[in-house]
Amino acid sequence: VQLQASGGGFVQPGGSLRLSCVVSGITFRFDDMGWYRQAPGKQRELVAAISSGGSTNYADSVKGRFTISRDNAKNTVYLQMNSLKPEDTAVYYCTRGTYYTGSSYYSPRSWGQGTLVTVSS
Repeated sequence: VQLQASGGGFVQPGGSLRLSCVVSGITFRFDDMGWYRQAPGKQRELVAAISSGGSTNYADSVKGRFTISRDNAKNTVYLQMNSLKPEDTAVYYCTRGTYYTGSSYYSPRSWGQGTLVTVSS
């Protein structure tokens, strides 16, 4: 499986970015996907996950600002990030994993390369 993330960059606080992750080597529509991030000096954390059926889960810190979505026809998962804050600065990673619908728990199995998001004035 290959996960190719893109869309990172530099943005001012309050701005928006959309990350994309194109997935190949699997039957994408059957797979659960997630975005993680790692800020300097911090552990990786789950930002958002989406099941093959469209169920979603978000970190409390991004609820109401970020939206995860998927386009099965394009084998692509997106992360729309609005109202960005300096604390959103991190390397963002696209993952493939397992989404446990009952508990909204997500466990990653495959990782793509990261894309850097920098939020600064």
